[in-house]
Amino acid sequence: MAHQSLYRQYRPQSFDEVVGQEQVTKPLADSIKAKKIGHAYLFAGSRGLGKTSVARIFAREIGCKDNDLYEIDAASNNSVDDIRVLTEGVYTLPFESPYKVYILDEAHMLSKSAWNAFLKTLEEPPTYAVFILATTELEKVPETVQSRCQVFEFKKPDRKSLAALASRVAKKEGCTLAPDAAELIALLAEGSYRDALSVLQKVSAVSADKKLSREEVERATGAPKRELVHALINALAAGERGKALAAIENAANSGADMRLFLELTLEALRAVLLIRYAPDLRASLEQELGADEFTALEKFAKGSGLPAQAGITHATLLAFLEASERIRYAPIPTLPLELAVLELFPDEPKN
Repeated sequence: MAHQSLYRQYRPQSFDEVVGQEQVTKPLADSIKAKKIGHAYLFAGSRGLGKTSVARIFAREIGCKDNDLYEIDAASNNSVDDIRVLTEGVYTLPFESPYKVYILDEAHMLSKSAWNAFLKTLEEPPTYAVFILATTELEKVPETVQSRCQVFEFKKPDRKSLAALASRVAKKEGCTLAPDAAELIALLAEGSYRDALSVLQKVSAVSADKKLSREEVERATGAPKRELVHALINALAAGERGKALAAIENAANSGADMRLFLELTLEALRAVLLIRYAPDLRASLEQELGADEFTALEKFAKGSGLPAQAGITHATLLAFLEASERIRYAPIPTLPLELAVLELFPDEPKN
């Protein structure tokens, strides 16, 4: 029997269990209390934010039983004939519930003719029918449809929320997740609750002792090793142009995703500057980064005894931030990082 994914296993079962989407769950819960149930809702937001989970919770909360709940994947059922079958079925009474609920996932994939066929039913549905459309691309849903729905936009979670989720689920699974490992999982998740738990599951599956370190996350996911990032930070701090370029080349030769390598570099540069200029944040940064990483970056924050034109400064961070804007379109992935180094150190300091 296949093992159930963590995302399915820990899917929220009530509005209270939904993380970080209060702007959606509170109005929905309030409308249920007031017995003001709409006939059409549109849930929009990027993948892995819980749109379908919230739709199921809403259906359950208004008394819809499983045999009156219909989930349709609009990506594979997007023709006018598919919608005609759906709309014909709408007019049969519910089996045992006050409402029949239709959840259309990836609704933006419906064809133009399918939308046209759906509009009349959406305008004048039976009193017991509730439609919940879910989409990752709101701009592709026709305005005529949006205007007939209550639209709710789901927010991407911040890095802190994703790290907290990964740590909480790891604990429930009998694992210990190091703070810096949780931060890396949150970074790799790219704003998706589902992806955070998918990464956690991949890491925990290969861990022998259930003590999940950052190094184990790196090995399981292929994320750039911390040593590669440190090599670049060390060269930047010392103002050594040649070593900085070599560090970038080594990262590329290791097979690292250069966009992720750049993001990790930005994270490290930001941490160095915060350690230096925001002493009140030291305790929270040490907890976020982990003791080893904090100690490693702290020495770069001091910057004493370095030659002219060296040391991590706001200009360093700015140069690599600009590289992050260029890397998406760069024909050579290392090029934006190399340009950042050359802009920072046009002339390597002489010993």
